[in-house]
Amino acid sequence: MDPAALSAALLAVITPIAQQRRPGSTDGLQASDLPLERPKNREHGDWASNAALKLAKQVGANPRELAAEIAEGLRAVPGIASVEVAGPGFINVRLDAAAAGALAKTIVDAGAAYGTSDALSDEVINLEFVSANPTGPIHLGGTRWAAVGDALARILAAQGAAVTREYYFNDHGSQIDRFARSLVAAHEGLPTPEDGYGGAYIGDIARRVALAYDGDIDALEPAEKQEAFRALGVGFMFDEIKQSLHEFGVDFDVYFHENSLHESGAVDRAVQRLRELGHIFEADGAIWLRTTAFGDDKDRVIIKSDGQPAYISGDLAYYLDKRERGFNRCIIMLGADHHGYVRRMMAMTAAFGDEPGVNLQILIGQLVNLVKDGQPVRMSKRAGTVVTMEDLVEIVGVDAARYALTRSSTDSNLDVDLDVLQKRTNDNPVFYVQYAHARTHNVARNAASAGVTRDVFAPELLDHETESALLGALQEYPRIVAFAAEVREPHRVARYLEELAGLYHRWYDNCRVIPLGDDPITDLHRTRLWLNDATGQVLRNGLTLLGVSAPERM
Repeated sequence: MDPAALSAALLAVITPIAQQRRPGSTDGLQASDLPLERPKNREHGDWASNAALKLAKQVGANPRELAAEIAEGLRAVPGIASVEVAGPGFINVRLDAAAAGALAKTIVDAGAAYGTSDALSDEVINLEFVSANPTGPIHLGGTRWAAVGDALARILAAQGAAVTREYYFNDHGSQIDRFARSLVAAHEGLPTPEDGYGGAYIGDIARRVALAYDGDIDALEPAEKQEAFRALGVGFMFDEIKQSLHEFGVDFDVYFHENSLHESGAVDRAVQRLRELGHIFEADGAIWLRTTAFGDDKDRVIIKSDGQPAYISGDLAYYLDKRERGFNRCIIMLGADHHGYVRRMMAMTAAFGDEPGVNLQILIGQLVNLVKDGQPVRMSKRAGTVVTMEDLVEIVGVDAARYALTRSSTDSNLDVDLDVLQKRTNDNPVFYVQYAHARTHNVARNAASAGVTRDVFAPELLDHETESALLGALQEYPRIVAFAAEVREPHRVARYLEELAGLYHRWYDNCRVIPLGDDPITDLHRTRLWLNDATGQVLRNGLTLLGVSAPERM
């Protein structure tokens, strides 16, 4: 019996009780409204429900008395071994071994589909992440968002959402001008401009531009030369960025060019839409958006007095473009220096008549710090000492890099210990999880050699305490994935996998799939093989959501 089936049974028990006490009090109540939790103390059972506490007032009952009635009804449900009422009205449920163990076959039969659902099937999501300026290689902050963003896209899709991964290509603005000036300086053997970009990659790109230019680039006037280096240099830099992302396992469905917003008239259309909605005013020769009406700390200039668009004008046009492309939810993942950006973006959303936090959601990621030999690795993009995505992958590999960057909440700074990630020990979390998966395959191979097959499944035999704990964790996987999608936190999947790996290793140490010596093969061995394979499937499913490989041998 899985949590969904138990919630359905709970609903079936509660409905007649509520109808008798107060007719109509639970009309519209669904099984999904009755979530179950795993008790922290396993002695309290397999599942706990606060349904009586939640419904007592609307049903018109004392919570503990209502819990007692519900418990009595649940005791008659097949597969439930016992039900107890605790505290002010908590209901603790213990499943019998057969009902709990049946999950192993369910998982094996479901395969890669276990943990997926159609809960978000009505959501069309535009997920914008990384969007690093094409002025240099992707640094660690962008690398973190590449890992987290791609994992989030996979998790949302696993819940039925239609997800489009989008990269906003910042090819308009002052940073591109600084990049072009830096390329010209490198080509001419001059020092890096004070506000420019340094590093070996600038010289490499400059040489590629000079070789690719059709003609004598040095014969151009200064303005023409800068434009040539800008056009070709940005293209070369962005090609490298896309290749690095691809090798990191991240590919985007859409690469959207910021410059196109200004060339296509999209900015003018956005301004006109907001004018029609009554949120535009003019003052001091400029065009303003009245964002203070929607919670911003000040109104925003969108077209400056010289007729040039302010930075927010591109945001207005881009958001409207996404909504017109049919996305009912836009998620943007931004770096740690963008906290002040959120309020104006939410005000913009409201100005368009949308709901902040629903049609637009902004996630802010904190900094990544590298540690080597116990000391922080210093980084500076302008000075050319930046640690890039390629650097990290070269040191620890794609799997370790992606897992390490995804396994912690993006709300906090992240310290990545390069020494730990290079170890093939349990101290390295990605090794710990991958090794558990490889071990399930090793057990399966050895079982096949010993003649242990899955031709018998007797779940009532799975009664060892480590089997109960392992089954309990396997039951949790769909809920973990659903919750990770809901709160936009892929790290919850990673932490779950580490817990599951630990429970599997303990089970492996206590329960044999292959008989000792000349002992006969029994139905217990065959059934344990189902549990072994189910665990491997869940580990594989979870690693896939994180974009990390699940090796069969290590």
